[in-house]
Amino acid sequence: MHRRTIGSSILLFVLYALCSGAALAAAGAPGAMPSAMDERVRACTSCHGVQGQGLNNDYFPRIAGKPADYLFNQLTAFRDGGRTYPPMGYLLAFLPDDYLRKIAQYFADLQPPYPEADHTSVSPDVLAAGERLVLHGDPARKIPACIACHGARMTGTQPGIPGLLGLHASYIAGQMGTWRSGTRHALAPDCMHAIAVKLNDRDITAVSSWLARQPRPADPRPAPVAAGPLPLACGSQPQ
Repeated sequence: MHRRTIGSSILLFVLYALCSGAALAAAGAPGAMPSAMDERVRACTSCHGVQGQGLNNDYFPRIAGKPADYLFNQLTAFRDGGRTYPPMGYLLAFLPDDYLRKIAQYFADLQPPYPEADHTSVSPDVLAAGERLVLHGDPARKIPACIACHGARMTGTQPGIPGLLGLHASYIAGQMGTWRSGTRHALAPDCMHAIAVKLNDRDITAVSSWLARQPRPADPRPAPVAAGPLPLACGSQPQ
């Protein structure tokens, strides 16, 4: 009951922000005239930022510029139970696939500025371990490098692999934890779960800390479809 109350409260806040934003636009608030899709995604931008750039809050990550297929897969996962966060589930419960694809493409086309890189104090040994796993993996444990799937620039790979930059360390660590525990699911075969179960807490801290410190790439767009096979079968990136 407590979780349901919290979820309902967040949903009411989102709906209040949506209605408030529409009222401001109707009243002639300064700025460019919003498009039809700008208006339709106000429930998204109320939490994820006006251009999907993310907020200083681990529940509301950057979604702008990620591949459209990846964003669509996440929207359907929240709607259908593959990912669990009550406010997202409530908002998406009755939206059809074609509408979710339009939302996904809207945010995929945006490239707002990246946030400042994380500068909190972390041991050099931890950062070095994270860099090794991201760039080289751990062959002895059959852990592929992150860049083998997410691209050399770590900006994601078309059509369904997300970028890893512009996110908080605690958000990255939290998502790795949900992959490892099996509370977050992807299209089968679930490659991220297969990788995450091989990671210990030190690995997750190292990878998330190193990624959060990386600067914005010169070209933030996702890489084209990879020419070669991925290190392992992945349902969200069919070969």
